[in-house]
Order: sequence, then C-alpha cells, then structure tokens
Amino acid sequence: MGLSINTTITLSNTVTIEQLGFGTYKLTDPNELKCAVDAAIHAGYRAFDTAELYNNEKQLGQVLAQCGVKRNDLFITSKIANEKQGYENTLKGFEQTLNDLQLDYIDLFLVHWPLHDTFFETWEAFERIYEEKRARAIGVCNFQISHLEMLATRANIKPMINQIELHPYLTQEVLVNYLREQDIAIEAWSPLARNKVLHEPLLIKMGEKYHKSAAQITLRWQLQHGHIAIPKSGHPDRIAANADIFDFALTASEMAQIDGLNKNERVGPNPDDVYRNNGFL
Repeated sequence: MGLSINTTITLSNTVTIEQLGFGTYKLTDPNELKCAVDAAIHAGYRAFDTAELYNNEKQLGQVLAQCGVKRNDLFITSKIANEKQGYENTLKGFEQTLNDLQLDYIDLFLVHWPLHDTFFETWEAFERIYEEKRARAIGVCNFQISHLEMLATRANIKPMINQIELHPYLTQEVLVNYLREQDIAIEAWSPLARNKVLHEPLLIKMGEKYHKSAAQITLRWQLQHGHIAIPKSGHPDRIAANADIFDFALTASEMAQIDGLNKNERVGPNPDDVYRNNGFL
C-alpha cells in the first residue's frame, strides 16, 4: 500500500500529520522519557503525543529541544486537562503547555474529554487559539457522535481530528464511519488495547505468517484502515519494532478477520460517563 514511517494524513485544514506517531502516556521518569524519545527519533518517528494530564510536558519539551531534529520537522500534540477546561482556564492552560514544551506554537491541541459544565466555553477558547495561529490544528478526544453533533450547534470551526480508544476489541465502526463522513481524522489511542491484543491467537497466527508480532500486525491493521496510531513504549527495542511494519501488507480477508475481533470492550473510561460526571469517575 506504499505506507512508510513518513506517510501522513491530511487534515481538513490541509495540515498533515504522520500516520504513525509516538505516545508518551506514563513516561514521567526523565531518564526513561529521554531514552524512549531518542529511540523513537532514531526509528524515524516525528510525531509526538503528550497531554497536561501525563505530567511530562516539561520533560518532553527539554528532550525534543535537544533531539537534533528541526522544529518544523516535528509534529507535537498536547491536550487540555479536565480541570483546566472552560474559556479562561483553557487559555491559561494552553500558555502553560506552550511554556512547558518550550514552543512558540503547537501542531495539534486537543480537548482531552467532553465535559458537561464547560463544553462550549472550552471549544470557544480552542477556536481563538487556532485563529491566532498558535495551534496549527485543533481537535477533540473521546467525543461520541452525540458530543460532536452538540458541538456543531455552536462551533464556528469543526474539530479536525478525534482521538478515540480504538483497537481490534473496540473498532467503533459507527463512530468511525461518522467521522469519515464529517472529514474528521481518526486517531487511535491505546491502539494495542494496553497490550491485551498481544495474546490474541488470531493476531499471533497472522504474525507467524509475516514473521511479525501481534503488536506489529495490529499496528499495520490500524494504518491500513487509515487511522493515525500512537503506540507508547519505554523500551527501545519495542519502539523500533512498532515502526517496523512497512515491509508487509495484510490482505482484505485478514483485515476483515481482525475487524471481527470486536467485542465493544474498552480499556479506558466510557466518554459518556466522563461527560455526565464532568471528568470525575
């Protein structure tokens, strides 16, 4: 399919993002984070995903500033924390994120979760950040169709991306089809279901055919579906392995078999519960 580590997805505003990125969730130890990011850079990753919630923006900013790759060759994503949502709080939180990451602008800024009390005010702040060109793209995470439809009633700018839990055990077919119809890019967090798929017999068997791991098969499945995927690891060998998925292609039959693993099984919170409880579970 011509995929490579440099393959990009074009967002609705023509900004491009690498289809395979590097997630940094739970990488809070400075030494571990530096080792992981250095390994990711060496493997060819240029897109890095963080969030205020991850408590590593400052460390990541330091590492990326010293990684040897020019700023305009990197794609850096972060997210506003739930407790920082609301119009003024979002603007302040964004400034803190920029300062911690040592950036003049961010490539992609996301609403981490939909919250009832601050729903529209948060997006209004995002639109201002985008219009002031301090974020090249803006989007959301964990928004269901109902949240997106509600946002559309008052938004001036449509989200360019929705980062959602998406893996073979949670394929979210209805939401995915809706996002495609709306020209909202699909980004998968926890693309390996927090490593649960590594023990799936079907994926292991497919891996034997291609001399790949279940993780590599799953990431290839993500990319062939046109999803953006951001696997996370603190182990240099796994980081390299996650990027070694461009020398084979799954057949249409194999893609369908992996689709059939869906159980509607989440490894993270249900967004509707987070929305109703305003971020508190």
